[in-house]
Amino acid sequence: MVQNKQQHYVQLAQQIEAIVAGEQDLIANMANISAILYWGLEKVNWAGFYLLKDDQLVLGPFHGQPACIRIPIGTGVCGTAVSENSIQLIEDVHQFSGHIACDAASNSEIVLPILKDDQIIGVLDIDSPEIARFDLEDQTGLSRIVDILQGAICKVVTDNSGSKSA
Repeated sequence: MVQNKQQHYVQLAQQIEAIVAGEQDLIANMANISAILYWGLEKVNWAGFYLLKDDQLVLGPFHGQPACIRIPIGTGVCGTAVSENSIQLIEDVHQFSGHIACDAASNSEIVLPILKDDQIIGVLDIDSPEIARFDLEDQTGLSRIVDILQGAICKVVTDNSGSKSA
């Protein structure tokens, strides 16, 4: 990168803030965010989301190779992020107990839980073919991006039937 990583994440966050401004649809926002991250970050081979449905993670919008469709809570890096409600920054996924190899080319991974009303609704998952691709600067930058998404989805939308949805 021409600029430092922190500056790059500031620019990505500004781009994401602009694109989600006024848009409350979760899937639309996740689709655009996954595209921005996939094309905007160096040395990543997958960027996307899994949504929590019926006590499992189900594949959401993403960019990259086809991925696992369903992940049980507590399994793999994504499922562990949900079961522990914590960011998972994994330098070498092959050393992670229970790792699910959706793409054999992935060697490192970062997964961040996404919350609505203090409940996990999904995760942001980014993979890299490089060992130790992600660090605390990535964690900080991506946490800001998750905060932006959470801010967009925390707005309550009422459909025609009068029920509330995300």
